[in-house]
Formats: sequence, structure tokens, C-alpha cells
Amino acid sequence: MFQGNSALTLDAKGRLSVPSRYRDALNALGGGQITITRSPDRCLLIYPRPTWEAKRVEIAAFPASARGFQRLLLGNAQEVELDGAGRALVSPEHRQFAKLEREVILLGMGQYFELWDRASHDAAEEATVAAGIPESIGDFSF
Repeated sequence: MFQGNSALTLDAKGRLSVPSRYRDALNALGGGQITITRSPDRCLLIYPRPTWEAKRVEIAAFPASARGFQRLLLGNAQEVELDGAGRALVSPEHRQFAKLEREVILLGMGQYFELWDRASHDAAEEATVAAGIPESIGDFSF
């Protein structure tokens, strides 16, 4: 289970140094193999390979009316392997889509991660706080 946020920097080649607290789990789950794809939220989604394989089957079964989301998620999925230093190369196409420059936020979201440009993350989080608690989560108590 991945949780928490990490403020990180991409290096000049676009590599993300995965925090050590996640590295061991990623190596245990999928031998350090991950899948990176796009999200409708303009961030990137990072899945351990076995988790992605199950998610890929779900996405492939979307109805024809959701073809655009299939293209976004499946058509832009890239398989990546952590290098010996625990870094993952984020492709130029993915960096451009999510507007990733240097400062990024890696969020543990349970079975996967979201990778955000720091400014975009901060703006999205501020908008979430300003919107208040959605009715869809009902009686959830903090």
C-alpha cells in the first residue's frame, strides 16, 4: 500500500529517483518494473507492473463510448524499469503532457502513484480544499 507525498526533482535527463521507502515494495511486487501512463487530471499514473496488468484488462473492457479514455490510458502507457540507482525515466512525451519541469510531487495512492508538477499539484489541492467535502463520500468522518 503506497501512501504519502514526496517532493522530488527530475534530473536533467528526466529521471525520477523513487524514494527508498517505495523502492523495496516496487522490487518485490514487480521486479522494479512499472508502467507510466497519463491521467485525465493532467498528472501521470505510475503502477507496479502486476497491478497495471489487472488495470489494463479493466480499461480494455470499457465500452466504445469511453474510447477516448482507452486511448489516453492504454495508448500512452509505457513500460519502464527502475535502474540500479532506483530511478525511473519519464519520457519527454509524458513530461510534456503533465507539464513536468524539475520540481515534482509523487503521491502514494494505495496501489499506484500519481506524479504531479509541483505547481499543478498545489493548485489542484487548493481547489479541492476550497470545494469542500463532496456529497459522494457521505458521512465519512475525519
